[in-house]
Amino acid sequence: MLVSYCCRYCSSQMGRLEGNALDEARLGFDFLTPEEREDIITYDSSGNVTVRLVCDYCREALEANPELTLIASPLQ
Repeated sequence: MLVSYCCRYCSSQMGRLEGNALDEARLGFDFLTPEEREDIITYDSSGNVTVRLVCDYCREALEANPELTLIASPLQ
């Protein structure tokens, strides 16, 4: 299983985990609500996982300019 962490706004790769011992409980996905899971986790046909988070750069930009959250892709 490959788990990629990327920013939901700028799409930069934030990290990557690979291994057969990875499962949703070890990754902490079991603590998420169904709505949170649907919002941040996607699976491809090979079983690989992409987790969409917010990188530090985008977090700081959004905190400094909250109106950017009203735009669909504010920090491309």
